[in-house]
Amino acid sequence: MKKLLKILSTLFTGFCVVIIVCLAVLVISVKASGGEPTIFGYQFKTVLSGSMEPTFDTGSIIAIELTDEGESFNKNDIVTFVDKDENLVTHRVTDIQQTKAETLYTTKGDNNEGADIEPVLSTNIVGKYAGYTIPYAGFLLNYANSKLGSALLLFIPGLLLFSSSILTLRRTLLGFKKEHEASTARS
Repeated sequence: MKKLLKILSTLFTGFCVVIIVCLAVLVISVKASGGEPTIFGYQFKTVLSGSMEPTFDTGSIIAIELTDEGESFNKNDIVTFVDKDENLVTHRVTDIQQTKAETLYTTKGDNNEGADIEPVLSTNIVGKYAGYTIPYAGFLLNYANSKLGSALLLFIPGLLLFSSSILTLRRTLLGFKKEHEASTARS
């Protein structure tokens, strides 16, 4: 039974360390990028509205591949662009118009009845949906971007590391005490 508890304790400690490292990477990457983290060439965006449901649920995180200026897109591609109010929007391309100076994309949210009013200039498109979605994880990411969330995501892992260190130190001291008592009893 003691071996099973020791194995479970080791697994739990390893799991906590992995969680702590992931949370630290998340917080640091969010703060370093000044917004959404970029990992392995993908940038992660939080879905803030239901305009693309059922494709993306509100609160999900989607991965987009950042695009180069002048890159072209096809009908039905899902793109993230900056609208006239400087907001990031992720919608599906429904029509493409080529002018002499620019390519214009008509976009529409899957859950919206009509197309977006303003066509999207190709220079305003920042990324294309990469096919990866993490449902509802955006709520955590938005919380991590807040001051309280950042503080807690740094404080809680630190507290867990400190607690783990104290428990390890206590176990070590108890082990030394038992060894000392056993060697004293033999003498």
